[in-house]
Amino acid sequence: MSDSDSSHGGDYRSFRQISRDRLLHEMLRSTKSGDSKSTWKVLIMDKITVKVMSYSCKMADITEEGISLVEDLYKRRQPLPSMDAVYFIQPLKENVVMFLSDMSGRCPLYKKAHVFFSSPITKDLVAMIKNDTSVLPRIGALREMNLEYFAIDGQGFTTDHERALEELYGENVESSRKYDACLNSMAVRLATVFASMRELPLVRFRAAKSSLDASTLTTVRDLVPTKLAAALWNCITKYKSTIPNFPQTETCELLIVDRSIDQIAPVIHEWTYDAMCHDLLNMEGNKYVYEVTTQQEKKEKKEVLLEDHDPIWLELRDLHFADASLRLHEKMSNFVSKNKAAQIRQGSRDGSELSTRDLQKMVQALPQYSEQMDKLTLHVDIAQKLNEKIKELGLQEVGHLEQDLVFGDAGTKEVINFLRLKQDASPETKLRLMMIYASVYPEKFEADKGVKLMQLARLSPDDMNAVNNMRLLAGSDSKKSSGGVFSLKFDVQKKKHAARKERTTEEEQWQLSRFYPMLEDLIEKLGKGELPKNEYPCMNDPSPTFHGSQGGASVRDSILRHASSDFKKMGQRLFVFIIGGATRSELRAAHKLTTKLTREVVLGSSSLDDPPQFMTKLKLLSAQDELSLDDLVI
Repeated sequence: MSDSDSSHGGDYRSFRQISRDRLLHEMLRSTKSGDSKSTWKVLIMDKITVKVMSYSCKMADITEEGISLVEDLYKRRQPLPSMDAVYFIQPLKENVVMFLSDMSGRCPLYKKAHVFFSSPITKDLVAMIKNDTSVLPRIGALREMNLEYFAIDGQGFTTDHERALEELYGENVESSRKYDACLNSMAVRLATVFASMRELPLVRFRAAKSSLDASTLTTVRDLVPTKLAAALWNCITKYKSTIPNFPQTETCELLIVDRSIDQIAPVIHEWTYDAMCHDLLNMEGNKYVYEVTTQQEKKEKKEVLLEDHDPIWLELRDLHFADASLRLHEKMSNFVSKNKAAQIRQGSRDGSELSTRDLQKMVQALPQYSEQMDKLTLHVDIAQKLNEKIKELGLQEVGHLEQDLVFGDAGTKEVINFLRLKQDASPETKLRLMMIYASVYPEKFEADKGVKLMQLARLSPDDMNAVNNMRLLAGSDSKKSSGGVFSLKFDVQKKKHAARKERTTEEEQWQLSRFYPMLEDLIEKLGKGELPKNEYPCMNDPSPTFHGSQGGASVRDSILRHASSDFKKMGQRLFVFIIGGATRSELRAAHKLTTKLTREVVLGSSSLDDPPQFMTKLKLLSAQDELSLDDLVI
């Protein structure tokens, strides 16, 4: 436990805090030299690093560290020969060529360049920089930052491989160059998470089915988790010898799985606030646009980001929508009863005159009133829109049928009844229902059996494609596998056909909150050391001192005596990485299990997908190359 071990120093910092501190302090602050305390600098980034930076830091944070201008490496830039520049770029040949052309010759664009690479740079690119003698004296720093992931949440990140499903699981991917390129790039970015956290993981991964069942032939798709684990371990082994103070024994656990562990989670209607916002409100990322009425009674559009800085969002995001609505109602009532300005405004609407004293009180309460009121109004607006969507799409009934299918309380008869009676249900609703049905009853889709049902649902050819493509994610080739087309590894109980076991331990207040993602079970088992070694083998043999689930809590306790109470007894971190896109329900499981296991659970994935995006990606799996994500509309 060395002093410079960033993740386990005197204060326990969360995953996102460490990412942010490294960019602001380790990178930007380190370029402030004695003579340039007050001098402003230019920050130059490429397409990927600007995204890395924007997920972790705000513009105000960057300005505070002495950056006055942010530029794009590939846009024409104004020469600023009296200013220093900070380059945060990927170690690609074209980026290095661009940087050298900026800084070489008699008139460089900037006075000095501090260069930080987002992942390890190759020897030939270093040689290329060293060979340019006019540039060398102008370099103030040349470092590998090893930070090339996107912190989408306090406990979540992506590697930004939006096309991972298509490139790793599509038809005939084995012959494609994209397959290896995607896996290698994913491994490099995932490795930078551990470089940033100064953590050495015990790497576990979902084994190929052929290693568990001799009658199954291994396909390229089935080996994806194994290949990613090997490529990642290769990167991490290099870090052990190149990064100062990098731990030499395991400090955390990582589990690598892919979308085949649970094909229901990405398409089922989720009933938590966060998931419903992203599923039903056509949001762009975390941006929500709504209409407000100004004091002049004019209507204007307002944009907000639903993120960690909004305390109401943090409180509501993981709650069932019914709970979130109740909580909002309480907040609104409390606010009006406590806040003078709100009361007076209510009073004035009743038509009664305001006294001078009332007005005085109103003015005093106003600043606090408007800010709080804005936040509450925003969430009330969201809740109303969600309620409208639930009614418009008939989601109560759909939701019950979906969950009954998953828990084995409904079958073919109920699905056929629904399709006959609800012919006006939206195409998307019917597609999602058919995907869930196909996951729970794969045998119903063997040969042409599924076609009749899909015709009854009036699915378009594109939508049928999406249902059929689910088998590509199932890990083993349908023709060779003994388990039918989808051959999903679910615990099929003899009595009732269920894809999930009911949870008796947790009190569920709402009927529609029965569903939970499979990942939740896997993380709990991993945390307790109960994950089967044959199904989830280790890439590296743990050292004898590695305690796994206990996470050396006693050592950590002595170090964290002065840390914040929440994190005081945190065990070792658990990282989970899903190839092929994570869901909001899985991110919620990471939040929930952090408290339950007293270990920070960090969820990573190639992307974070809401149901519309996931379905679009499934349609593309066997599509021709000339089709792109932009051509397909749900």
